Amino acid sequence: MPGKQPVNVGIVGIGRAGWAMQTCELDERKSMFRIVAACDVKKDRRTRMAERYGCNTYRRIEDLVKDPDVELVSIATRSPDHVPHALLALRAGKSVFVEKPIAVTYAEARKLKPAAARAKGRLFIRYNRRFEAGFQHVREIMASGLLGKVHEIKLRRLSFQRRNDWQTLIKCGGGQLLNWGPHIIDHALQFLESPVAEVWSDLKRIAAVGDAEDHLKILLKGENGRVVDLEISGGAAIGEPEYLVCGSRGALTCNGQEIHLRYIDPRQKLARERAFSGTPAMGASFSSVGRQEPIRWLDKTVPVKPKTKCTPADIWDHVYASMRDGKKFPITFDEALEVMRVVSRVKRGTAFAGRDGR
Repeated sequence: MPGKQPVNVGIVGIGRAGWAMQTCELDERKSMFRIVAACDVKKDRRTRMAERYGCNTYRRIEDLVKDPDVELVSIATRSPDHVPHALLALRAGKSVFVEKPIAVTYAEARKLKPAAARAKGRLFIRYNRRFEAGFQHVREIMASGLLGKVHEIKLRRLSFQRRNDWQTLIKCGGGQLLNWGPHIIDHALQFLESPVAEVWSDLKRIAAVGDAEDHLKILLKGENGRVVDLEISGGAAIGEPEYLVCGSRGALTCNGQEIHLRYIDPRQKLARERAFSGTPAMGASFSSVGRQEPIRWLDKTVPVKPKTKCTPADIWDHVYASMRDGKKFPITFDEALEVMRVVSRVKRGTAFAGRDGR
């Protein structure tokens, strides 16, 4: 972007998120971002970053946050380190981009809010799945009114994995609730469009090798009466659509690539009916009881293609627009905090809670 300087980034944690995801995303945005520093406890990772980007490298985050060239510190370390590392960077006057989960517990996440309010820099939350095309397109259809009044939404991320890395260990902040959970719970809260009134949940370990949960079910009911049923599993051998949305005039399913819709013809106005209190004739079928108004159903399958083209990596564009143009970042800290409130409520008192029971 002519006339504007790239944002200088220091990445902390050169692993699956920092190396395999963030560097690739930033390579596509060289006019907006420049990697000037990297931090990791492993020497070979620091060497690889220095060779690829010519950047300064550090073993300790305490040294990286002192680097005067770094404007934005991207925290891509293990989950229990997110809050301590974010606090270090904020206190050093840097802006901070935190990977999910922003914390391991709700109580821990709350520590970031006053620190961010006092800080010179900005705090950004990497809920990049907000910019999934399927999520955006489904929300557009709901907002159009085509499905009528939406009463229930099902969200699914299902697979079967004999996983054995640190993401399966409670002591490392592992488990699907803190892995996929923040993304899909964030989706659920956006779909709910209402404060949460009731929560039901169940956590299990099915296929993963560690001691953390790899299968979870959460039901959220909003004060508006809408229900979101979400399931994330590494122990489900048969999948389901990623989205199922049910409304008073139709429904949709979405598998990430296509959306299938079945809805009442918008030109059809349903007549007002009264319930039939009489006794049906002997042997009467359901369709012959009372007067059945014919419904003109329309079926349509469309590719996932929201009005505004988007990918999860587009979250960087919003970070840049906020830092260089003063635009509002679309994910608020309070939204991220509400995700962690649900996470802690779901985990509290279960066999998968940490040492403090949360």
